[in-house]
Amino acid sequence: MSVPDRITGKGGGPNLAGIEVMRNHSELFRAECLRLISETDKASKRMQIQDSNQLGQRVKDIQFLRKELELKLEEVIVEIDDLIALKSRVLKALEACKEVLRVTVVCLEERMKRPHSERLHDEVDTELLKERELIEGVASVLQRVVEQIIEQIRLNRSGKYHLEHDLKDKFEAQCIDNSCALMTTHSINNLQKSKNTNAALPSLPVTPKQWENISDIHIAKVEQQKANSLSLRALAESLLEQTAADMQKQLQATTEAFQRNVQEIKSAKSQMEDQLTTIMSEIAGQQRIREDLQVAITENEHCLSLAQARLDVRRNRPAREQCHDPAQSQLLVEIQQLTLQISRLREAVAQSEMEQRALVSCQLELQENIEVKASALYIDEVVCAQHRETTIIHNF
Repeated sequence: MSVPDRITGKGGGPNLAGIEVMRNHSELFRAECLRLISETDKASKRMQIQDSNQLGQRVKDIQFLRKELELKLEEVIVEIDDLIALKSRVLKALEACKEVLRVTVVCLEERMKRPHSERLHDEVDTELLKERELIEGVASVLQRVVEQIIEQIRLNRSGKYHLEHDLKDKFEAQCIDNSCALMTTHSINNLQKSKNTNAALPSLPVTPKQWENISDIHIAKVEQQKANSLSLRALAESLLEQTAADMQKQLQATTEAFQRNVQEIKSAKSQMEDQLTTIMSEIAGQQRIREDLQVAITENEHCLSLAQARLDVRRNRPAREQCHDPAQSQLLVEIQQLTLQISRLREAVAQSEMEQRALVSCQLELQENIEVKASALYIDEVVCAQHRETTIIHNF
C-alpha cells in the first residue's frame, strides 16, 4: 500500500494512525541520515588525516634519502676535483720527465762529438744511459696513471650524473607529495584545471623496497668509485714521490760522474801542460846547446886551421931543417886531436838535432792531446753543464 493509501481512511477521512506512523518513520529516517552524515564525515576526516600522515611520512623518507644523496654528491664532486688536481700534477710531472729526457739525450749526442780518442764508454755515459732508461720508465708509468685517472674521473662523473638525476626525481616527488599533503577539498578545482593542460607521464609500478634500492644502488656505486679513487690517488701520490726521489738520485749520480770526469780530464790536461812546458824548455835547451856546439866546432876548426897552417909553413923549412922535432910531433898530435874533437862535436850536433826532432814530435803530440782534452772538457764542463744546469727535479 502506498503512503497516500495508508493515510486515507476507509470512510474517506484522514487516517491519523497512519499519519503518526509516517511521521515517526520520517523522524527515524532523518535521525539515521544525521548519524550517517556524522559517521561519513568522521570517516572522511580520519582518512584525510591518515593520508596527510602517510604523505608527511613519505616526504620525510624522501628528505632522508635526499640528504644521503646530497652528501654522496658532495663527496663525489670533491673527489672529482681532487682527481682533476692530481691529473694536473701528474701531467706536469710527465712534462718535466720529457724535458729531463731531452736534456739527457742532448748530452749523449754532444758527447758523441768528442774527438775519437776520447769517445770512450766511460762512467758518464753509463750514468747517462741509466738516466735515460729511468726517465723513459717513469714517463711510461706516469702516462698510464694519467689514463687511469681520466677513466676514474669519467666513472665518478657517471656516478655524479645518476645521483643528480635521482636527486632531481626525489625533489619533484617531494614537491608533489608536499602539494598533496597541503591539498584540501577547496583546492581540487585548480588541480582539475591543471590536469587538462599538463599531460601526465606514464608511471611504472615500483614497490617501496624497489624505490629504496634505486638510491641504494646509486649510493653503493658512488661509494665503490670513491674507494677506487682513494686507492688510485694513494697510488699516484706514492708514484709521484718515489719517481721524483729516483730521478733526483739518478740526476745526482750523473752530475757526480760528470764532476769526476771533468776533474780527471783537468788533471790529465794539467799534467800534459806541465810536460809540454818542460818539453818546450828542453827544446830550447837543445837549441842553445847546439849553438854552443857550433861555436865550439868553429873554434876547434880555427885551431885546426892554425895547426895545419903551422904545419904547412914548417914544410917550407930548408931540407936539413926538416926535423921531426917535438914541435912537429905536437902539431901532428894537435891536428889529430882537433880533427877527432870536431868529429865528436859534429856527432853531438847531429845527436842534438835528433833529440830536438823527438822533442818536437813529443811537443806536437802533447799539444794535440791537450786540444783533445780541452775539447772533451768543454763538452762536459760547459756544453753539457749548460744543458743540465736548469734540470732540477722538485717534488711533483
